[in-house]
Amino acid sequence: MEHLSNPDDTLHDERVLVIDFGSQVTQLIARRLREAGVYCEIHPFNRVDAKFLDDFAPRAIILSGGPASVNTARSPRAAQEVFERGVPILGICYGEQLICEQLGGEVENADHKEFGRAEIEIQKASPLFDGVWREGESHTVWMSHGDRVNALPSGFDVLAVSQGAPFAAIADEERQIYAVQFHPEVVHTPDGSKLLKNFVRNIAGLNGEWTMAAFRETSIAAIREKVGDARVICGLSGGVDSSVAAVLIHEAIGAQLTCVFVDTGLMRAGEGEEVVRLFRDNYNIPLVHVAAEDLFLSKLKGVDDPERKRKIIGATFIDVFEAEAKKIENATYLAQGTLYPDVIESVSFDGGPSVTIKSHHNVGGLPERMNLKLVEPLRELFKDEVRALGRELGLPPHFVGRHPFPGPGLAIRIPGEVTKERADILRKADAIYLEEIRNAGLYDEIWQAFAVLLPVRTVGVMGDERTYDNVLALRAVTSTDGMTADYYPYPHEFLGRCATRIINEVRGVNRVVYDITSKPPGTIEWE
Repeated sequence: MEHLSNPDDTLHDERVLVIDFGSQVTQLIARRLREAGVYCEIHPFNRVDAKFLDDFAPRAIILSGGPASVNTARSPRAAQEVFERGVPILGICYGEQLICEQLGGEVENADHKEFGRAEIEIQKASPLFDGVWREGESHTVWMSHGDRVNALPSGFDVLAVSQGAPFAAIADEERQIYAVQFHPEVVHTPDGSKLLKNFVRNIAGLNGEWTMAAFRETSIAAIREKVGDARVICGLSGGVDSSVAAVLIHEAIGAQLTCVFVDTGLMRAGEGEEVVRLFRDNYNIPLVHVAAEDLFLSKLKGVDDPERKRKIIGATFIDVFEAEAKKIENATYLAQGTLYPDVIESVSFDGGPSVTIKSHHNVGGLPERMNLKLVEPLRELFKDEVRALGRELGLPPHFVGRHPFPGPGLAIRIPGEVTKERADILRKADAIYLEEIRNAGLYDEIWQAFAVLLPVRTVGVMGDERTYDNVLALRAVTSTDGMTADYYPYPHEFLGRCATRIINEVRGVNRVVYDITSKPPGTIEWE
């Protein structure tokens, strides 16, 4: 994976390297560092060698957790040059075991394994704990390990212990090498983000100048330098990512940008009109609005398989976008709202097959088909940073803070065949549901909320008449990153109010249910 930053860019002078050994929560390390105002990048262990380190020039290095055991023959290792650069190092879980194994300590398979919350006792003061934990105190952390360190390398001292880990935190203060057996990056370690901040700000001495105001200024200069006087096309989906990318690029190059908004007819109530109004009226950005509802619905006629629906929508979107984009003369660049998690997932830490980025989200193979170069101004950012940048750019708070919305739109919230009638029923019911959530002041507490129109009809009684109409499911989840999620525990009174309004106001629905499935075992979306 190429480095995202420009070595001559002062905003990225203070960069931290996170070496990934396969942990499911490595991204959280990077997010915590960004929250501390420090720029960092994640790279797989097998890509980090002496040349990489020279090119990247990290001011500090973090070794992530991972599922392997350091005692197995082909377990991942850090390049020895990592320990020879003289920059502060922090090992987390597997990272701690790796430090000990590679520097002369010993690691064993523990009889007492620790998974979940654990109590550690602080044995010694350390810059890692400064202002957070004191000697003699006991604190809750999150453990997830089977192996444990049973002998330290020369120069290391014990900072903290737990029942299952006699070396729960260790340090060689002289070489500024620190390691913890627990996971400070997860929310289940309440003080974990403070420890990570101590490492990068106090121990590594970084200033914490990574802000969205600084990113905005640097990005505008970089876009201007890259694009020059060429024209750029941006595919607007109506979502936060592509919208923020478009506004940022427009600040940089003005009328050289043209946005193409393909309105599939599968968006939420009023969203298509809002996109047009926002970009044409508020920002005066050249916008091509393609009303393609009839085309998309005709392509979806008779299709009920969810994967076929996704592929049809993606392929149709690309065809329509390409046709419009070809009308824009002298276009050289295609702008995309690619985010950092997409970039990370496109490189497997173990060298295996890359994860495919959804074609509809990133307009598929259009750059190759149309011989366009890419502009991806958000590819360094996590989702929460994109929202912060959107606020910095002056986008309306309600727009920037909207819940995630899938690329295929309402089509995957209508199990079975998608028709205009069913899309309109769902759109109206979904709008009522979201209105009630906002009225109750719950919108910002929820990661994602939406309605699903089920391919099920039930008997009901409305007035004195028997009905035979659709069932609507309501869904709401809490999450930090969408990887895991739990259902939102609404009061029954709230659910009753939503059901009453939907049944009274939406013709075609006579029963409402609430989905209380977590992820896993379920998924957030129904298709």
